[in-house]
Amino acid sequence: MLVLDLDRPERHNAFDAALVAALLEQLVEAAADEVLRAVVIGSTSRGRFCAGADLSVSDEERRGVSDGLYALYERMLRLPIPVVVAVDGAAVGGGAQLALAADVRLGSPQARFRFAGPGHGLSVGPWGLPSTVGRRALELVLSQRFVPADEAAAIGLLDRVVDDPHAAAVDLAASVAQLDRDAVRRAKEHVVAGERLVERLAAERAANTAVFDGAVRR
Repeated sequence: MLVLDLDRPERHNAFDAALVAALLEQLVEAAADEVLRAVVIGSTSRGRFCAGADLSVSDEERRGVSDGLYALYERMLRLPIPVVVAVDGAAVGGGAQLALAADVRLGSPQARFRFAGPGHGLSVGPWGLPSTVGRRALELVLSQRFVPADEAAAIGLLDRVVDDPHAAAVDLAASVAQLDRDAVRRAKEHVVAGERLVERLAAERAANTAVFDGAVRR
């Protein structure tokens, strides 16, 4: 398995251009690895997952980060092996979408999600939320509220709540490694294709890229 842990604790693992590029590079290599069976995405810091786009970078860089994240989510969806995410702490904006793009989401009792988008002129999450939480999707997008772990599990945003989601994610990935790789690939392809996730992601990416200049409204 490949374990990718976000390691910018001083910025709550917020995305800058370098972090997005590094994750993309790792997933490109993973897609070409015919031996690899699963990917785990987590954090090196307990209680911190991902605060979304880094607000300390320039508007120009943040605009590139926004578009690059959509490329990252697409890479996750198209990966022929499952991606398991361990959410321990807040997943905001791009961090919430990172979890949404994973195939399995495990979270700690401290996990919480916030799809912050319309406040910054973006529509963030509708590409994947409806197939995950149904009609609740629009309320989550419009309210931009934090969704705590218990509610996230109840509505399907988390698959399980566990004390140590990182360890549980690694254990699950190890179990997946014992399964038939081609059967796992087909199962993932059928789910992603059935929900039209790649097409919906592309539409959201195009609409946001057309209007977002990287400026953040505070």
